[in-house]
Amino acid sequence: MSNEKNDLWVGLFVLLGAIAIVFLALRAANLSSLSFTATYPVMAKFDNIGGLKIRAPVKSAGVVVGRVSDIRLDSKSFQAVVTIQMEKPFTFPSDSSAKILTSGLLGEQYIGLVAGNDDDKPLTAGSTIRMTQSAIVLESLISQFLYSSAEKQGTQSTPKP
Repeated sequence: MSNEKNDLWVGLFVLLGAIAIVFLALRAANLSSLSFTATYPVMAKFDNIGGLKIRAPVKSAGVVVGRVSDIRLDSKSFQAVVTIQMEKPFTFPSDSSAKILTSGLLGEQYIGLVAGNDDDKPLTAGSTIRMTQSAIVLESLISQFLYSSAEKQGTQSTPKP
């Protein structure tokens, strides 16, 4: 009887471990929020996408309204072209803007979408979001701060003739 009870507990523990591993794998692959709603593609060009990845969320007012489906480099303008799969229930005006934001200080990057004012023309399949703001790269901000600090130190220590 004792052996059967131990086997049951070990089996339950192994099952919970397997479920936890599957859950973590789905979270790591950003597949835990699969959606089967109809979508339409919208493009946006950015000078720098930072660490933006495919399947990154697209949010408006904190609500996920789409996902990044493709990232490529335009060989003529040397800008990153991001394809966004917007969910059909969400329609945005054609003068909406997109910017790459970060969840927290070191969290994942996502696209923030701000609705424009042009109610006559909505974004449709194949539209391009014209107003974009690139990602703020933490390393470049730190290097700019250090460079400006060193520059100030250099000008303060030089004696004036």
